[in-house]
Amino acid sequence: QVQLVESGGGLVQAGGSLRLSCAASGRTFSSYAMGWFRQAPGKEREFVAAITWRGGSTYYANFVKGRFTISTENAKNTVYLQMNSLKPEDTAVYYCASQPAGLKIITGGYNYWGQGTQVTVSS
Repeated sequence: QVQLVESGGGLVQAGGSLRLSCAASGRTFSSYAMGWFRQAPGKEREFVAAITWRGGSTYYANFVKGRFTISTENAKNTVYLQMNSLKPEDTAVYYCASQPAGLKIITGGYNYWGQGTQVTVSS
């Protein structure tokens, strides 16, 4: 199994920034890519961003518009989500997730999930 622990969430004013961290442990060799998802109250979970461990290829949801940046520190088995210019509509529980090797679709197929970290953006 791959264990994922998110941190870095909190309360921030609109226009502010937060950096989320996701520490991976366990059988991390089985992870090809890491993704960030979010779920707002009463809404469906949605894809935010993803990155591959090896090549560092990044993928973003259309709404990011350059505001969010996903990155990794491979030696620490950690993935980050730098969130700038935050908006109230970014308020959600943010989850990191692991995708096994061999998948073509970066927005789906994740098999391990963290517990989530709350991000609240006030207006």
